[in-house]
Formats: sequence, structure tokens, C-alpha cells
Amino acid sequence: MPTIVEVAKHARVSIATVSNVIRGTKRVSAALQERVQQAIRDLDYYPNELARGLKVRQTRMLAMVLPDITNPFFPETIRGAEDCAFERGYFLMTANTNEQIGRERRIISALRSYRIDGILLAAACGKDTSHIQNTLQSGTAIVCLDRSVSGINTDAVLLDNVRGGQECVHHLIQAGHRRIAIITGPLKLQTGRERLRGYKDALQGADIEVDPGLIFEGDFREESGHRLSLELLRKRRKPSAIFVCNGVMTLGVLKAFEETGVACPDDIALATFDDLTLDHSFRPHLTAVVQPSYEIGARAATMLMDRIEGKLAKEPLVVRIAPTLVIRESTNLRGSVGSQPTAPRGGKQSKTCSEMDTSRWRTSVGSSPKPPKLLQTNLEA
Repeated sequence: MPTIVEVAKHARVSIATVSNVIRGTKRVSAALQERVQQAIRDLDYYPNELARGLKVRQTRMLAMVLPDITNPFFPETIRGAEDCAFERGYFLMTANTNEQIGRERRIISALRSYRIDGILLAAACGKDTSHIQNTLQSGTAIVCLDRSVSGINTDAVLLDNVRGGQECVHHLIQAGHRRIAIITGPLKLQTGRERLRGYKDALQGADIEVDPGLIFEGDFREESGHRLSLELLRKRRKPSAIFVCNGVMTLGVLKAFEETGVACPDDIALATFDDLTLDHSFRPHLTAVVQPSYEIGARAATMLMDRIEGKLAKEPLVVRIAPTLVIRESTNLRGSVGSQPTAPRGGKQSKTCSEMDTSRWRTSVGSSPKPPKLLQTNLEA
């Protein structure tokens, strides 16, 4: 493998000139730049970034550690983080834990051994979080995204899940529903508990008694949505509406509807947390609490890089971003309130990371703020 010394010799320049061309640290004449670049091409030279990172104690490498990379929420989150990292000269890699705390521990251990600068972490379920605390104490920056870690005070970018659940169930109540079932995520996860809290708050705010027999705990995976919705449909008194707490479980519910001949929304209305990217293939189109996944990834990466570069105050920063309720055909009942127009599909943001609108962000220092008990206004459209 060629070295920087050989590149300098081949280009007939000093090693410092080669370094300046590669790093862009000092201006080099166009003629010298071309000679160095030609030498790099001739020798197929690649700088040893790992060795350089160990020398300067910064690798400019970030990692995003996710619980389920097949979940449709995460690809846009990755893209938002990667775009912002690239703008600032960082490289982002991803790893998948399959919601296994042991696998997460091994992944983070490997990342530390490679001297990663910082980690974006959607933590797996598990009581033992010592590996996360040890990583923070070692000086490696961590920003939690989507879910925080109980007992650990660190930077985080989270969704206002309570608000999203409240608004979606409030819409179902306004449409005339009183017997509303919910398929939650795992209640050992913050996201599962918060979305259930929003459901309960909306019912209680409308003087509707919370029926434990209409609460079903899923695991954010398609099989649980299918199994639990079949169980719901076997009830003698079926619900008139179902609120499903993520898009993947909603796929299982739709499968159960098809198998049992349930017409939506005439037989049962359906609303989901997460906008399914394949929704155009379904009839009716689904009412959804839309998460700004690109924005969450971008904001989390920006916060992580700011933490690495010493631009943030010492106390951890927590940002909560509001979701958007988009009302479509799956919750329209005859004689119910009219629906909002379908929102345009999410795509790559037109704004750069530095230009993103922060008006929907709530920030706090040290810990996450408590969500409001009941929201009287709709989410931002």
C-alpha cells in the first residue's frame, strides 16, 4: 500500500504539500494540486484515516445504533443524520441490535474500540444500561433518539408521543367513536408507555371510561399487530375503531381485516402512529400520526456533532419534536366530521440541516419535560 511519502516523491513535492492538498488546510497552487492529485491517482493512494484519528484523538466517525433497521421509521432518520454529518465532514455508519441488549452491548464495545467520536442511540429494551453509562464516562458522546434511556441523563431528540396519541384518539372521538381499542408498543419502552398515556388522556378528557379490555400490548412488529387484531375481532362486542401505535403493526392489522372480511372504515375505523410509505397501495388511505423522521435524524446528528465539538453547555439537552396528524379515509364515518386533505408524501427535505425550522421543537436542559395532560388544539398540519 503506497504511503504519503511515496506520493510526495512521485509528485516531486513535500509531504506537507500532499497533506495540505488532501486536508485542504492551506492553499496550494493549482499546478501543485494537479500534480499531487495525479500522483494519488497513479499510486491509488488512500489516506489512513484511522491512524490519523488516533493521532489527533478524533476520527470524525459517527455511528447510529438502531433496534430494528427494517422499521420504516428509521431509513429517513438515517438519511437525515447522514446528510447533516456529511455537510460537516463526518462519516456515519449504522448498526442493528434486533432489540437485544446483549447485541447492543457488543456493538457499542466494538465502536469504542474503533475510537468512534459519537453515537446516535435508539436503545434496545433492557434493564442493564451500564454499558451506556460507561461509554459516556469514557468521553464518547451519545445522543438518544426516538427513546431515552431510563436512569441516564444524556442529550436526546424525542418525539412528543403523548401529544400524538392524544390528538389521534381525540379525532376518533370527534368522529363519533366511544369504543376505541388500542394496540400499543411494548410498555417497557418509553414510546409504548407515552402513546398509551396519550390514548388514556384523550378518553378521560372526553369523559369516556378507559376499558382495560380494549388495551392490547404489542411489540412494534407485524406479527403482533396481526395476532392482537384477530383477538380483538373475536370479541363479542367489537370496537368501532382501533388505534395502532406503529406502522409495522398496522400492516398486521390490515392483513387481519382482509382475512376476516372487515371493511374499513364502515365496520371498524383504523388510525395509526406512523405514516406507511406504501399507503398509496391501500384502500382506504390511512389516518396517521406522521413522525418527522428526517428531521429527527438531522437534529440528533447536529446535536451530537455540536457536543463533540464543545459547542453545547455541560448539562444535557433534550429536544421534543411535535408530530403531525393527517386525517384520511380510514377514519371517515358517514355523518362524521370532514377529513383534512391528504398531506403530501415525505421526501428529502429541501432545506439544509442548518436551515431547518425549529418552531416545533421544545427543548429542556437536564431531563425531558412532562407532556401536557390534554391538548385542546390540533397538531400542526
